[in-house]
Amino acid sequence: MKKLIFPISLGFLCSSFITSPAVFSANRLTAMNDRSSRPTVSFFPVSADAATTIYNDTRLEQFGLSKEAFDYAWKGYEYLLEQHKISRSHYLSVCDFSQSSRKKRFYIIDVENHKLVTQTYVAHGRNSGAEYANRFSNTPESLQSCLGFFITDNTYTGKHGLSLRINGVEPGYNDKALMRAIVIHGADYVNEARAKAGDFMGRSWGCPAVPKQEANSIINTIKNGTCLFIYHPDKKYLLGSKILNG
Repeated sequence: MKKLIFPISLGFLCSSFITSPAVFSANRLTAMNDRSSRPTVSFFPVSADAATTIYNDTRLEQFGLSKEAFDYAWKGYEYLLEQHKISRSHYLSVCDFSQSSRKKRFYIIDVENHKLVTQTYVAHGRNSGAEYANRFSNTPESLQSCLGFFITDNTYTGKHGLSLRINGVEPGYNDKALMRAIVIHGADYVNEARAKAGDFMGRSWGCPAVPKQEANSIINTIKNGTCLFIYHPDKKYLLGSKILNG
């Protein structure tokens, strides 16, 4: 099989290969659709194109996740990889609070195999809004959701059953998440029946709560060191995030 060779500058080569092996796996992109009649590329180290390729391959637009939201998520994901903050790079999770809570707005994306692993409902904080979230806070007892990038931590069993701690890594926006006990957990007030009845999801005290029957699977998939991005086109956050503007 013939291999395709892409000319790249020495500077780009250095910047692409001084990262962890996890970055390499996230950027193994397929160059051709018809593998039976065309040569394929087993490795294509062009990070700028990775977001578009994964977005298209995973058909995220069809599933309601905007390209803008995914591009922000991918930028932060790559930054955190470079900073060695992510220990499990296989998955990238996006919670899209620009969407109605009636929509399945929580996504777990397998960035290595270009697959959407999970799409489901997720609640926002009680004081963040009703059907739509539009207010966010890092303040304890605000009962509001917080935005930005998180690294999933360990699990515990509490009043909501199996729960997953998430460590906010953006000072001023979500770094008090652990102090606030902002965790991923299952909840009876987040379910398909509410959406079919035309009701928006119940609200949490700030946690990204998911359907109770799906919680264990979600938590066990993304626990212990994966990247989670909670998105909203909030100008204060988008302009102030050091991860997105660094």
